Amino acid sequence: MAKGTIRKLMDRGFGFIKTEDGTDLFFHSNELEGVGFNSLSEGQEVEYEKSRGRDNRPAAVKVKLVGTENSQTEAEVGSTETEGDGETA
Repeated sequence: MAKGTIRKLMDRGFGFIKTEDGTDLFFHSNELEGVGFNSLSEGQEVEYEKSRGRDNRPAAVKVKLVGTENSQTEAEVGSTETEGDGETA
């Protein structure tokens, strides 16, 4: 997956990613995975796949925050260990 940084967020549920080559790429909130649009902030690093939007212009799809999967896995492991400790004690 390609990486970029959220450059601009618009109130109407879309934004722009600054790609590694310096160009801007449109994304819509429907293309977010594992994160809500309102929890995003400009400057966050994201991964995405490049595709075409409804108007046939380049757009980002399958957009997710970098490191999201690992953070969720560690949180799940931590809560499982805590539950296990409570059951044994």
